[in-house]
Amino acid sequence: MECVPHPHSMEDLPQIGHRATVLVKTHQGETQHEGRVLPPAAPRHLTLKLDNGYNVSVRHEDLLSVEDHGKVAINLANAVETGTANSALPRVRIVHTGGTIASKVDYASGAVVARSEPEELIASIPELAQLAALDAVKVGNMFSDDIRPQHWNLMAEAVATAFEDGCRGVVIAHGTDTLHYTSAALNFAFGGRGDRLPGPVVLVGSQRSSDRGSTDATENLLGAVHWAASGPLPTGHAGDNAVVVMHEGQSDGILSVHSGLGVRKLHSSRRDAFQAVNAEPLATIELMPSGPEHRLEAGYEAARTASDARPIATTVHGFEPGQRIGHFVAGPWLHGEHVEAVIASGVQGLVIHGTGLGHLPIEDAMGDAPENTVLWRTLMRCMNRQLPVVVVNQCIHGPVDMNVYAKGRQQLELGVLGHGMNATPEAISVKLHWVLSQALDVAEAMGSNLCGEHRENLRR
Repeated sequence: MECVPHPHSMEDLPQIGHRATVLVKTHQGETQHEGRVLPPAAPRHLTLKLDNGYNVSVRHEDLLSVEDHGKVAINLANAVETGTANSALPRVRIVHTGGTIASKVDYASGAVVARSEPEELIASIPELAQLAALDAVKVGNMFSDDIRPQHWNLMAEAVATAFEDGCRGVVIAHGTDTLHYTSAALNFAFGGRGDRLPGPVVLVGSQRSSDRGSTDATENLLGAVHWAASGPLPTGHAGDNAVVVMHEGQSDGILSVHSGLGVRKLHSSRRDAFQAVNAEPLATIELMPSGPEHRLEAGYEAARTASDARPIATTVHGFEPGQRIGHFVAGPWLHGEHVEAVIASGVQGLVIHGTGLGHLPIEDAMGDAPENTVLWRTLMRCMNRQLPVVVVNQCIHGPVDMNVYAKGRQQLELGVLGHGMNATPEAISVKLHWVLSQALDVAEAMGSNLCGEHRENLRR
């Protein structure tokens, strides 16, 4: 154990992943902290994760002494770089894309910025070394609202390469805002044509940056790596080629494993922001003192038992970035001329978030809303142009059912698609983009259950 008085440079300080005790000068006098060294939260700061789970950052000039207790478990920063992780464990690759889980607070501005490296993320959680032999690749360092279809392709290629390299599973660290778009995209890229992946792909994020004391990044990553290393192999038909692992509730200790095609971010800031839509979670993961343990839900167990064996995917069936999908929300402000203006921009398909069971404002019952008739005529022109129009459910939960009301039947007769679909609006939008990219018959493919996007038993 080495004691370093008055350290003023990073060279004098314990390495990331080491355990250290520091004596600090404060306004109230001297105080002592002990914990694991994390990547610094700001220049010329030492950051520790304390045993109570909170982080503390101390300016170099306020450090009176530092005791370096050595590395905890293994130094995962070295393990990632040199491949020295425990080779007896399942091999898992972390694909780093950015987002809050890979972010830090910029203490100069108070804003959260995406600037962590994958090695920093892994090194901050030495417990991961007990679950898998880890390596990492960096696809990007961006917030998820900036992710486009070309980035889905990059992630899909990274997944394919990981399995070619012998990995048992893959974890994708991703921002939460569009995480469910990406999870849907990867399910179609590897399962839309009837295939399955050889191992689990897990998308994981966090609602609070990894250097905050209240972060959910640590537990989410532990659960994600556990599922990638020890979870069941995907069937490919249950929306399980790519799953989402996030907190089940606001408290610590239990995580949900969601189908990547049946989940949506339903809260802007809560830890349990991700909830199943028209479905139940596939499994739960409990973080026990002895390590994570998972339990499959009854519906997923039944689906696995009933599944036919799918071939292993050997090709990435990706997305054409040049495809354009126009999005509209049915309601008082949906006008035909707005739809025509978007069509003129060169879109290849339209998605309209319909009201109730999937209805659009196309009737002028009182004779005082001619704009409804204009919208109806605009939709007729879309059909004549063979431009696909898909209605998704604005209500989020429940199916699109255009058979119930006369208006819905008019939409069906016109050729509007969406009847019977119960996937999330995001999954259906991603599916339309993928179907167009693959040059499939749009009506047939959109009405088919390709890889678990439509469920027979809806959540009640």
